Amino acid sequence: MELVDSLQPAMLRVARMYVSSQAVAEEVVGDAWLGVLNGLDRFEGRSSLRTWIFRIVTNIAKTRGQREGRSVPFAALAGDDLDAPTFDPSMFMASDDPRWPSHWSSIPADWTGIPEDRLLGAETLRLVRETLDTLPPMQAEVLRLRDVLGWSSEEVRNALDLTETNQRVLLHRARAKVRRALERDFEREATA
Repeated sequence: MELVDSLQPAMLRVARMYVSSQAVAEEVVGDAWLGVLNGLDRFEGRSSLRTWIFRIVTNIAKTRGQREGRSVPFAALAGDDLDAPTFDPSMFMASDDPRWPSHWSSIPADWTGIPEDRLLGAETLRLVRETLDTLPPMQAEVLRLRDVLGWSSEEVRNALDLTETNQRVLLHRARAKVRRALERDFEREATA
């Protein structure tokens, strides 16, 4: 029962990326658990049990989403800002600057002076959660699985059916957006 309780929220989030409603996502997760129970004797152990379960959820959700007639464009899964730079370009030297590409025009914020209790405090965690909620679904889920739940890159790729490069890009973009939100918040606090 612990396994069900620990995986259920993440399974719902993954299913929700492919289907049109929370109710359908809940059906997908129920169907996935039935698939797990029915196929457990065929589990070969080539991946972790958790990865295998998420693969089942993803496959069922994709099939259900297609059947519903709801197709999700790749750009929507990866984020609608594929052409947007990850960082503010003004942070880097112009390409015609003789020092380019070896220097930043402005160094990223140094957080070493911020007290640890502030970095780990409820307000900071709330900001991270709020920022996660604004990310495109696939970016948010990759970040949750990698940085919150501690999954390996391989487990995330297998569970969400991503290429190595795509998983890395999604994670990088998600981390950059969370960092940007934190930098704005810490900067606002420092100037107040």
